[in-house]
Amino acid sequence: MALLHCAKIQVDSVYSRAVLTFLKRLMSITGMSEQWVAARIKQKGDNKCISWRNLKDIVLAHPDTKKRVDVSALSIYALVVFPKALGHVDEAVTDLFNRLDKGVTPVPAILAETFRSLSACWRTGEERFIGCA
Repeated sequence: MALLHCAKIQVDSVYSRAVLTFLKRLMSITGMSEQWVAARIKQKGDNKCISWRNLKDIVLAHPDTKKRVDVSALSIYALVVFPKALGHVDEAVTDLFNRLDKGVTPVPAILAETFRSLSACWRTGEERFIGCA
């Protein structure tokens, strides 16, 4: 909670999808311009994403310390909790991450996605957990 700056979590509010576009969410989280973000968004399968390397550049060079911490936290959150596209941060992760600033707890969504992924692994007979589906 300290890493994500979410001390005031609303326990009675659950995660729901916001209406901001991927581009707008990335602009808000990173503090970068629309042109910068638009040039770095890629399509991976059915999802839009941004490369971890692009976010690493922000962490190393952004003048605003809060933005550097936010981008670091987003990267950890995406690469560890929801590793869908190797080396990339997925659109769904930025949506969930963006909701943290509004005090909405992501715990029910994380538990539901984990349960769904574990159930899918069990049904297909796979022996490993691949993160959220």
